[in-house]
Amino acid sequence: MKIRLLIGDSVHTATLLDTPAARDFASQLPLTLSLKDYESTEKIADLPRKLAAEGAPEGHDPSPGDIAYYAPWGNLAIYYRDFGYSRGLVQLGRIDAEAITALAVKGSVQVSLERAE
Repeated sequence: MKIRLLIGDSVHTATLLDTPAARDFASQLPLTLSLKDYESTEKIADLPRKLAAEGAPEGHDPSPGDIAYYAPWGNLAIYYRDFGYSRGLVQLGRIDAEAITALAVKGSVQVSLERAE
């Protein structure tokens, strides 16, 4: 499934995986979130509700561009830098390369996410 991310005046695309967790995330769209910087590696935000992550792998080794769900905290994470394997991290999809650059800024970023269909 394709989604759009509106970051400032720019529109970016992302592709969600065909998994129960990614479909559950898509069911919450549209969303407008204030993504906070975390460890100069990712932008994070709380979701309106926790995602169904049953059957997901125990963890994930994220790369720049990965959209993920951190089940222990119940938050969305979008990576703009490489990071190591994290138990409880569930990959939801990937953003386009231009969106990685748009997120790799200091501080919070306002993002609107919506289905592209």
